[in-house]
Amino acid sequence: MNGKQDKIIAYSGTVEDVIYTNEENGYSVFVIESDTDEIITAVGIIPYIREGELLTVYGSWTHHAVYGRQFSVDSYEKRMPADEASILRYLSSGAIKGIGPKTAERIVERYGTESFDIIENRPDWLAEIPGISRKKAEDISESFRLQAGMRSVMMFCREFFGPNTSVKIYKKWGSAAVDVIRNNPYRLCSEISGIGFEKADTVASAIGYSLESEDRIKSGVKYILSLNGQRNGHTAIPRDKLTAVSAQLLGVQLDTVSGITDKMIAAGELITLTQGEGEPLVFSARSYRAEKYSADKLSLLARLNRPIDEGDIRLLIEKIEISENIRYADKQREAIFCALSEGVFILTGGPGTGKTTVVKALISIFSDMGMRVALTAPTGRAAKRMSETTTEEAKTIHRLLEMNYSDEDEPRFIRCENNLLEEDVIIVDEVSMIDVFLLEALLRAVKNGAKVVLIGDSDQLPSVGAGNVLSDLIASEKFRTVRLDEIFRQEDSSLIVYNAHRINRGEYPEAGDKSSDFFVLRRYRESDVAATVVDLCVNRLPKKYGEDVFSRIQVISPSRKGEAGTENLNSLIQAAINPHNERKPEKTLYNRVFRVGDRVMQTKNDYDLEWEKDGRRGTGIFNGDIGIIEDMDYIDEAMLINFDGRYVTYDFSQTDELDHAYAMTVHKSQGSEYPIVIIPIGNFASQLKSRNLLYTAVTRAKEMVIIVGDPDTVYEMVDNDRHAKRYTGLETMLCGN
Repeated sequence: MNGKQDKIIAYSGTVEDVIYTNEENGYSVFVIESDTDEIITAVGIIPYIREGELLTVYGSWTHHAVYGRQFSVDSYEKRMPADEASILRYLSSGAIKGIGPKTAERIVERYGTESFDIIENRPDWLAEIPGISRKKAEDISESFRLQAGMRSVMMFCREFFGPNTSVKIYKKWGSAAVDVIRNNPYRLCSEISGIGFEKADTVASAIGYSLESEDRIKSGVKYILSLNGQRNGHTAIPRDKLTAVSAQLLGVQLDTVSGITDKMIAAGELITLTQGEGEPLVFSARSYRAEKYSADKLSLLARLNRPIDEGDIRLLIEKIEISENIRYADKQREAIFCALSEGVFILTGGPGTGKTTVVKALISIFSDMGMRVALTAPTGRAAKRMSETTTEEAKTIHRLLEMNYSDEDEPRFIRCENNLLEEDVIIVDEVSMIDVFLLEALLRAVKNGAKVVLIGDSDQLPSVGAGNVLSDLIASEKFRTVRLDEIFRQEDSSLIVYNAHRINRGEYPEAGDKSSDFFVLRRYRESDVAATVVDLCVNRLPKKYGEDVFSRIQVISPSRKGEAGTENLNSLIQAAINPHNERKPEKTLYNRVFRVGDRVMQTKNDYDLEWEKDGRRGTGIFNGDIGIIEDMDYIDEAMLINFDGRYVTYDFSQTDELDHAYAMTVHKSQGSEYPIVIIPIGNFASQLKSRNLLYTAVTRAKEMVIIVGDPDTVYEMVDNDRHAKRYTGLETMLCGN
């Protein structure tokens, strides 16, 4: 539908008409008359485009389902108009604030081809034209200079960045951007989201920056710290490892990096912490601040706790047992007692051990005591599940903290030290998923004297982001912790919870018979694993449980890569479940085909997306939310997605926030439950063959688990209880309080 030719074509000409332009991202639809008198309709990201501009566009011809043949622009060059007619057209287009068609005529009539020079450099001459005051002439000149600065920035940046990023750079630094970059190109990776160190280093090399410049080495060291936080969850790195890896990355002497690292530590740009007799850990200032603040605030909340008489607590527990006609197990009773008596309390345990029962009791008791309770979780799906199991409203942490965006599109929280949460009790679920920066943000908004109850399964995978929050909190032994280990939620015939606990104890799962809810289908080649997963989704499960069963199936893979990884499985399942059809709208965006009927997942929190449900309106679609593409509008360049009854319109440019959701990684599945879970086990990377990853995948299922793959690999995962080392400081900081 949208296939490009491989050959890059160039056209030069004048912009005759601008049909549409998106001021935010620069996406434009325009008509250009080429130097050979050919009229071309072109589309692409060309910010601040105006009629009368001279362009050279590079790209290829495509075919749009509605608009037909059009030229897709990959890159471009702008030139200012040179003849009087083109200058008049440009000035008449409204490109320069303060100049309309009549004023444009007067300027060009008097100054001809010198008009641009007069506007930019001699505004006093411009004021000689009737209708243009001296103040207006200065404003026009300033507007033109800004336009000229924008053009120079865009032309400089096009050598290194796409138009979207170039627009970001211009919005950040304005017409001074070129000077900023030439002075220190490494500000690009520290101040412009989406630009990494390697790209900034490329720019630096192109403009002649020295390999051993201090700015480069500082940026490289910070990059190593940041990269290890994103990829490996470290909040810090041992000093010797940091300098050695940085020297290797930068291609400079170790002594040079070590010396500059010392200067950064002395200046407070980096911070060190010694744990025991080991070598010091080196933190970025941001990571250290997040862990130190979290340790200090949790310790403070524990100290400020107002004790409740033990006898009163027992009476409260007995009262709810009578009113709810329930008898709590000893560990559950202990957990309720600790949550009521402590300022900070941690509840952990596997599936089916009664964590939700404890939470429901706490909500009831705290409410009866007149205390306001907030329920929160790190993801939208986890918050939704918390709401469903407790029948009380739960919010994502971001929503609870009322996150929005600054003028620079940077996320910020309205709830903070200067605007504290009003609730007296904060109950946080799925704490294993919380990274240290989100923990810090939450704690900054908790008022002194409030209680914090932290709930999670410490045997699941740690957070994707930096930190090892739940494990560090438990290991510090600073706060009362109760581990529930008695299984309650289990049917007599169910193997899911039973096997989850077997896996967690290092015992191999038991496969059931045809009436069971836990199966292992032996497949030894990755291609057979993938084919079987597709067959289960398309044929075997629908044949047994009905055609509508697919909506209840979730494929959860340890890896994105490989034949049994999510990327390949999403493609295969889409082709089988929702194949190409000439009558079904589809669109290729960001190298992926989106089609009406596709199951898709939001991959980051977006609090500005507007939705409508049953006549009600709201905002916010969150990381992990899953929906179905209902419709596409080629004219408005948008698609309609149904997220469990919430209908959201996505501009095509926003689909970089979407991924197909027929299959997802284990990490993406955290905090959610699905009726039927299929787990493909392929020949993936050794670091993914771990017990806690398999355990996390199995515990996502409510009704059925089907493992497809080599049983020996499953056993290997169960046997591997090694946890990847995370360098963090939270435990040490807590123990020092």
